[in-house]
Amino acid sequence: MPVSPASDAAPDTVLVVDFGAQYAQLIARRVREARVFSEIVPSDMPVAEMLAKNPAAIILSGGPSSVYAEGAPSLDASLFEAGVPVFGMCYGFQLMATALGGTVDNSGAREYGRTELNVSKAASTLFEGTPEEQQVWMSHGDACSAAPAGFDVTASTSVVPVAAFENDEKKLYGVQYHPEVMHSTHGQQVLEHFLYRGAGIEPNWTTGNVIEEQVEEIRARVGTKRAICGLSGGVDSAVAAALVQRAIGSQLTCVYVDHGLMRKGETEQVEKDFVAATGVQLKVVDASERFLDALAGVSDPEQKRKIIGREFIRVFEQAQAEIVAENAADGADVAFLVQGTLYPDVVESGGGTGTANIKSHHNVGGLPEDLEFELIEPLRKLFKDEVRAVGQELGLPEEIVQRQPFPGPGLGIRIVGDVTRERLDLLREADAIAREELTAAGLDRQIWQCPVVLLADVRSVGVQGDGRTYGHPIVLRPVSSEDAMTADWSRLPYETLERISTRITNEVADVNRVVLDVTSKPPGTIEWE
Repeated sequence: MPVSPASDAAPDTVLVVDFGAQYAQLIARRVREARVFSEIVPSDMPVAEMLAKNPAAIILSGGPSSVYAEGAPSLDASLFEAGVPVFGMCYGFQLMATALGGTVDNSGAREYGRTELNVSKAASTLFEGTPEEQQVWMSHGDACSAAPAGFDVTASTSVVPVAAFENDEKKLYGVQYHPEVMHSTHGQQVLEHFLYRGAGIEPNWTTGNVIEEQVEEIRARVGTKRAICGLSGGVDSAVAAALVQRAIGSQLTCVYVDHGLMRKGETEQVEKDFVAATGVQLKVVDASERFLDALAGVSDPEQKRKIIGREFIRVFEQAQAEIVAENAADGADVAFLVQGTLYPDVVESGGGTGTANIKSHHNVGGLPEDLEFELIEPLRKLFKDEVRAVGQELGLPEEIVQRQPFPGPGLGIRIVGDVTRERLDLLREADAIAREELTAAGLDRQIWQCPVVLLADVRSVGVQGDGRTYGHPIVLRPVSSEDAMTADWSRLPYETLERISTRITNEVADVNRVVLDVTSKPPGTIEWE
């Protein structure tokens, strides 16, 4: 993500209309990588509301439905007469074709996975400068057999006669495949051709825009009141805090809640590193007993998340009263709570896209209804790599900016079963060993994160010290990802895995087995709970 100075011109916005595609968030990322701001909107948003956002262009995502299926997502054809450039991908391509009089049918021309695309008009808006034969990623059962009147057919495959079309006069474009995925070898180039050439958008969005806009907005919103921020030690909360401090300075107090669910040494690291880097006012609250009492006997992961979210806010309410008392002389009202909510958090909690709720998140969906604070979420529309770029521009040290993601509910959702102090201590030691060995092998920057999971309700037979044991398994979950929306398991060297396994089974009491999770996302999520 570029971190060059922002342009004086306000950045354009591209709307990505989500028709239930697994890649909608990836489309939004690819647009941003082209230095154009993007926002995902649900397919049932009325066209009038879309146009009211004054988009510079609109992209129609793919989706699992057939355009002819009963109840399939549809789109008001008036969009194509509004003068806004539109780019349809896969299902969005077929919607455009049918809405404008083209033909889409189920002829048996199914294509899934890598497919050879034949470009018939190499000088077209989308394909200029790309090869006449190129690899693309297809995923469709229906196919377009005739383009709408006024459209030029620009590409085909061996089984699909219309795999791409263009209407430069109306600024309408479409492709049957997924240009947003890396398997489409020239997909990003085709997308950028639509943005720059088809829609005429200036690539002027940078992280500088984010900082300037948020600082101005936060100052205006907070005024003379005060804000508190929940600092976890992770990159999200750290960058959110640094950004808000840039806006309101000493009106912000960061509160670090030690809920007893943190990894080994993290409390000390937060107190030392973040304060040294920012000079922020930090209040540390030891609430470990409170959280453990509330979690006692609870094994359901959703209930755990909601309990942790509820107790987290209650601790903040107590901190608020203490901070107000400490600052009674100036009469300032602590009215705002800063959180490091990211775009994937919003999407996976069912917010903003009409998608299913994959998980509740204490930053999004698990907040109590009687919350006494107004929320400030300056990173709500950003992906993780964009947050890191903002952190770098704000001057945070690499140790904070490049830290691997860690869930807000902490180790509470990495224990499959009841959460107890003994189980937390066990998992902390295993996790610390895994992190030490990954660092020693130089793999920290090669993986997205490596959750270490304790299967507390599972025991397996082992042999240790010439005796039979009945211990817990530990699961290693190293994953590679760009934004946590999708992920693949990381192929770590066998030697590193061996060292981690040997050390954990030798050094951590009551553990006699280490296993490796080799599931991608989807179908699994990164965290187990």
